[in-house]
Amino acid sequence: MGLASRRTVEEWIRAGRLRLNDRPAQLGDRVKPGDRIKLDGKLIEWRRATAFPRVILYHKPEGELVTRDDPEGRPTVFDRLPVLRRGRWLAVGRLDLNTSGLLILTTDGDLANRLMHPRYGWEREYAVRILGTLAPEDQTQLLEGIVLEDGPAKFNTLVDIGGQGANHWYRVTIGEGRNREVRRMFEALGYTVSRLIRVRYGPIALPPRLKRGMWQELPPEEVSRLFGIPLPKGLATAAKPRIPRPRASRPSRSYDNKKRRG
Repeated sequence: MGLASRRTVEEWIRAGRLRLNDRPAQLGDRVKPGDRIKLDGKLIEWRRATAFPRVILYHKPEGELVTRDDPEGRPTVFDRLPVLRRGRWLAVGRLDLNTSGLLILTTDGDLANRLMHPRYGWEREYAVRILGTLAPEDQTQLLEGIVLEDGPAKFNTLVDIGGQGANHWYRVTIGEGRNREVRRMFEALGYTVSRLIRVRYGPIALPPRLKRGMWQELPPEEVSRLFGIPLPKGLATAAKPRIPRPRASRPSRSYDNKKRRG
């Protein structure tokens, strides 16, 4: 229960030093929120012991779903993730079937909800390739705001990063993650998105050496620093290595190489 080690608590109980809700505590008692615990007659604060959150960064390829089960049997990101002894991986937001890039997953539901909630202001950044080039007035409209079927939407920033031939690349940032929002914003103005890559989520950027179909676990120190979660004493802080997940097809070039070719 986060009060002391199990052995120490058992010793307190045997010695009659611990009381639970004004009666002597017994071995095997379960403590729940709202219970009053006294040690040697003094009311003490306690917290339920919880596992420190694990967080992994996954470089999602196109063609994978962010779902656990698909009726059509298509591949999902969960097929590639490390197996957990207890709990499960929770995706922080979603990327649609044809979108690639950074996907954050955690074992902590509260943390996942906090990272997704708009009030915390976790900005998303995408590299977007479209057919053609944005007209100046359309760039202005995307920054000032357009109306989609589920409400207004706008980019925080929009930067032209070049291209060749029929394709052109842009970097955009947005402060929320509605379903297919980036694609729908371009489509609302008559543009076709031919590639979409999430390159950043809040302060976390897609690691440049993390190839598609691979995941990397954040060390506990980094989880503590990024998300403001106290680091328990004695928790190992060594970073875990990147672990490649086998793929049937050969790794493809990064989007930077592709954008140079257009």
